[in-house]
Amino acid sequence: MVLGAVLLAQTLPALAEKPAEEARDSFPLISLLMPSLLSPTPAEPNAGEAEGALNTFELRAAPLPSGSIDLTANSDNLWDRLRNGFSMPDLNDDLTLYYQQWYQNRPDALRRMVERSRPYMHFIVQELEARGMPTELALLPMVESSFNPMANSRSNASGLWQFIPATGKRFNLEQNWWQDKRRDIVASTGAALDYLQTIYEMHGDWQLALASYNWGEGAVKRAIEKNNSRGLPTDYVNLTMPNETRHYVPKLQALKNIFGNPALMVQLHLPEILNRPYFATIDTPHPIDVKTAARLANMPLDEFIALNPSHNRPVIKADTPLVLPADKLTLFRSNLEKNAAPLSEWQAYTLKHGERLRQIAPRFGISLPELARINSLPSGIRLGAGTTLLVPAGQGGDDLNSVARGVAPTQIVEAEPEVVCRKHCRPASARGDKAAKSHAERGETRLSAREANAHGKRAERASGKGSHKVAAAEPGKNPAKSARATSSESKHKTASSKAGSPAKVAKSTTGRRG
Repeated sequence: MVLGAVLLAQTLPALAEKPAEEARDSFPLISLLMPSLLSPTPAEPNAGEAEGALNTFELRAAPLPSGSIDLTANSDNLWDRLRNGFSMPDLNDDLTLYYQQWYQNRPDALRRMVERSRPYMHFIVQELEARGMPTELALLPMVESSFNPMANSRSNASGLWQFIPATGKRFNLEQNWWQDKRRDIVASTGAALDYLQTIYEMHGDWQLALASYNWGEGAVKRAIEKNNSRGLPTDYVNLTMPNETRHYVPKLQALKNIFGNPALMVQLHLPEILNRPYFATIDTPHPIDVKTAARLANMPLDEFIALNPSHNRPVIKADTPLVLPADKLTLFRSNLEKNAAPLSEWQAYTLKHGERLRQIAPRFGISLPELARINSLPSGIRLGAGTTLLVPAGQGGDDLNSVARGVAPTQIVEAEPEVVCRKHCRPASARGDKAAKSHAERGETRLSAREANAHGKRAERASGKGSHKVAAAEPGKNPAKSARATSSESKHKTASSKAGSPAKVAKSTTGRRG
């Protein structure tokens, strides 16, 4: 200890005469243990600084290794953000290769899907990140609907995420007269991610969760139990499933391979998507026409509908959020405040006793087919008194606010008049109608006027064809004999007709009973 102190005392004067850098290089050990001794003499402390304050040294950040990715950096390209969130296990099989080649051979179709996804992709990626879910799932609407929010399938699935009616109701997607929230961008995305999270927690495997999304969680569960009972693996690859489900995950994996490869995206000329919110929502306290809302936002109608595809009517009911481009929100508010014209050109009308659609349509200056289309009515339907319709604004209607806050206007369908048919009618057992079966015991079948008219026309055609065949039968024979035979058959049929039930009712077009 004493020797060290003596050595230090001898070296300090020499250090004072040398520059700081030279002294630091000469005595590296001292510079490590007591850096303050080798640092330049600090300036006189200011009046506000405490004497004996410690000196601070700035540490520079270590440089990043080449080829690394900074996940904390915000890229302007949304595809970079999407790739950084990929976390599902890859599927490498022949079907994946097939579909990757299939998509790559159709770059135009890929570019159209990317353009359609532009308004929605940032919102979907943001929602996935907030839930800690794999961002590959943002590509799932490409498999489901090609990012067409108005897509409908043969199984009545609808929207970007293709919810069938029952599953949509299960996840609170309302389907009523005013709108179908399976097509709502915000609501359906939330419901789809809720559903995917639920089935992932059920299986603990994303590939099985995707199979459940396509096939149904109950079906996948039964397939797993079947393999368990046979001692077989229960992963996605080894389950027995329909072809559609077998091809479902490979399609998503193929898209992941394409969008996960920046060089391939450049080669296919796939456009970038900006990494910023595309849309925002605003509430509307009053009913507003779809066309009026688009005009106030200074948007083309088709672009407005692409962001608000859930509405079934040309008017949006009150207290319904509107989805608008983020850069149009301020303009919409300003135009809405300045607008003095009515926000809607539609009103409600309640049918009175005896009124029919063909009488209502010309009264409000609209064609009958257009009136039926606006109200989603099948052609030829008979509506009863008390039915509420959407009609163009004019005299004699009700304020739309009176019904726009409700779920749906009242629609009362009247049954068509019935007639009694004794001939050329479908058997009661085939109709499956208890009332018809009771009439069948008396040799009668009750039909509507329209059905009776159709049966009557078929009977006339059948009768006409039969007479023609008799008159022209067996050419080459004596015409007189053929005529006598025809006359004999005609008399026989007339006698049979008088003995049996009258068949005039089947030819009736009045809709009355015989």
